Amino acid sequence: MNTLPKLIATLSLPTLALASCAYAETGETPETAQTDGAVSAGELSITQMGEFEKPWAIEFAPGTQMLFVTEKEGTLKVMDTASGTSATVAGAPDVAFGGQGGLGDIAFLPSEAGSSVDGRTLYLSWAEFGDDGETRGAVVGKGTLACPSMEDCALEGLQVIWRQSPKVEGRGHYSHRITFSPDESHMYIASGDRQKLTPAQDRTNTLGSIVRLNLDGTPAEGNPFADEGGVTAQIWSYGHRNILGMDWDAQGRLWDVEHGPAGGDELNLVEKGANYGWPERSYGEHYDGDPITDHSPDDGFNKPAIWWTPVIAPGDMQFYTGDMFADWQGDALITGLSSRAIVRVEIDGENASEAARYPVDGRVRSLDVAPDGSIWVATDEGSILRLSM
Repeated sequence: MNTLPKLIATLSLPTLALASCAYAETGETPETAQTDGAVSAGELSITQMGEFEKPWAIEFAPGTQMLFVTEKEGTLKVMDTASGTSATVAGAPDVAFGGQGGLGDIAFLPSEAGSSVDGRTLYLSWAEFGDDGETRGAVVGKGTLACPSMEDCALEGLQVIWRQSPKVEGRGHYSHRITFSPDESHMYIASGDRQKLTPAQDRTNTLGSIVRLNLDGTPAEGNPFADEGGVTAQIWSYGHRNILGMDWDAQGRLWDVEHGPAGGDELNLVEKGANYGWPERSYGEHYDGDPITDHSPDDGFNKPAIWWTPVIAPGDMQFYTGDMFADWQGDALITGLSSRAIVRVEIDGENASEAARYPVDGRVRSLDVAPDGSIWVATDEGSILRLSM
């Protein structure tokens, strides 16, 4: 167990180093990028709970201590967090692994909470190849867990219910995070711009958008552009870049966190029909140093509640609702890749401010809150960690 010492530091704002050409392919921030802001680590205990191969998402099955883990290369795992044992879940899909692509997010329906995972509905996202073998796109599938025991667990009847449109070349910015509205009537999927920029302003495709669907993957009634038909009828908001976290606050409002380019990571309050400006506006600049116009009050685009330059390189986000960290109730916890930290953000109406950062040894990819209120994270290096008081 590693107990972090208390640290309070004020950092000056350094000039943001440009990303190398290699990151034009991955779309993610170099590990050498520096972070800025209010950095303070309280007395957090960090315990390593397991090791996995390139974990991308972790999710507790509601009502249980069973943690499901996607490994990017295409394996679905389940871990009994009480015993520390884990097993492979059969029936995972074939994936287009490479760059940012592979097996992605996991989502359960909270209404199905219970003592067993057997019979649960499971939603997964992943990257798949196009028919030509050259293009790729994100998809979401829905299946049922058949798990009489952890050692004999399978995902059955998995069917694709949504596809990012169109498939394009490249291996970045899939986004493909999944969340359900608090009443579970709708599913929201983050659809990244696939590093193609301008499609995020073109509503005839779903790149650079958040889509709002029924639980079977069909467009939801009441979407802002439903009258335009086609994939446009799926869109809830657009002008996004690479969304890697979405969650609902206590007021039932949807927020997202997304990567900026070289600078300009954003936390956004997501509103119906809103345009968030990418790539016309950003508080960052292109990786090659070409400028992007900053937001202005009259530009017609929704503005982030908070933004970061230098970047934090967000990997995931969740509003804290547990009991272990009582003072954090309602705060957004954002995992940091290049920042190697949990970034805690306080929300005040439509405004947000960074409250603290809690260093973690690794690029923090995914996060979930356990039934006891402890915080579990997965790092790109393969560790599953438990953060507690």
